[in-house]
Amino acid sequence: VLLLVYVGYVGLGAGVLQALERPAEVRAAQHLLRQHWELLANHTCLQGPGLQRLIEGIIQAYKSGITLQGNTTSLGRWDFSGSFFFSISAITTIGYGNLSPSTAAGRIFCILFALFGIPLNLVLLNEIGQLMLLGVQHCARRLEEVFHWQKKASLLIKTCALVTGLLLFLLLPPLLFSDKEGWSYEEGFYYSFITLSTIGFGDYVIGMNPDRTYPGWYKNVISLWILFGMAWLALVIKFCINFLE
Repeated sequence: VLLLVYVGYVGLGAGVLQALERPAEVRAAQHLLRQHWELLANHTCLQGPGLQRLIEGIIQAYKSGITLQGNTTSLGRWDFSGSFFFSISAITTIGYGNLSPSTAAGRIFCILFALFGIPLNLVLLNEIGQLMLLGVQHCARRLEEVFHWQKKASLLIKTCALVTGLLLFLLLPPLLFSDKEGWSYEEGFYYSFITLSTIGFGDYVIGMNPDRTYPGWYKNVISLWILFGMAWLALVIKFCINFLE
């Protein structure tokens, strides 16, 4: 029965997403095809195969973090802050997919790094989550002692912890992303949840716009936000699991 519910839920999600996203995908494909043929028609010196190779080269370069800026190229995804952020996304299993090692040595190291890093990350997240839980329980006990509340104290503290977590990890960060990345609030909120839940689609990733200048503390602060936010969201998901079970 549980398996049927699971498959049905996934099927429902697939149907809704197809209905919402498929028309936009078709329009984007048609728009790209029109641009392709207009470019060839307006610039007869261009040849179809040559243009295709150029497009493929641009796509591959973009995946490697290289963008064209006039007659020069922009680097920066594999500097120390970029590499540090990639390491965080690897061991937290977010895996945005917008950046990956391109050398054989880098790929082998990434495997070994993740092999030991993922368990280390899970242990740390568990410890942070337990500290958060102990803090909530301690506050609840103090309220019970001071005001002689019983169930009300526990419910009040859990509600406060939930609201505080929502503010710190989901509702306020989009304001920072709007300022630094130029995203809308909805895009920032979407990125926040997709990141902290470790879904990590990679359609939105911080610090990747070559036209923007980012402060040195930006990626380091976001890395800490990811760490503590994942621990908080894990507690929320654990509560949902207990409710479903």
